[in-house]
Amino acid sequence: MGQQQLLLILLGTIIVGIATAVAISLFNDQAAATNRDEVVNDLAHYATAAQGYYRKPRMLGGGGSSFNGLTMTTITVTHSAPRHLNGTYTLDPDPVGGDPAFITLTGVGTELGNNGTENVKVVMYVYPDSVMVDETIGN
Repeated sequence: MGQQQLLLILLGTIIVGIATAVAISLFNDQAAATNRDEVVNDLAHYATAAQGYYRKPRMLGGGGSSFNGLTMTTITVTHSAPRHLNGTYTLDPDPVGGDPAFITLTGVGTELGNNGTENVKVVMYVYPDSVMVDETIGN
């Protein structure tokens, strides 16, 4: 083989290696983004259940216009368990005491997040009539 042919083979191998590394990086980023979306979706289901608890009268097993007494078990009775394929979910505090204006639901996903060292994490604040995802975590 000539020197030019060997150089072309080497150059082709380097280009394929770089393309493979970029593809793996893009795949990992997409996996994290998909897991983040799944965690947000699960948290939205739990938030809806928590708002239902808030609106349900006490005599029917709800909060009677309060989150007081709410537990993660109460939220997940009719939904999937707080730990499943998408991640692990917690309510802070669990059980809810007093009469807070909102509750905090946290989901930790199964894929590495943007920082590359910790799993995807989403925090959602649930109000009686709305929800808010905390964007400052950035993972």
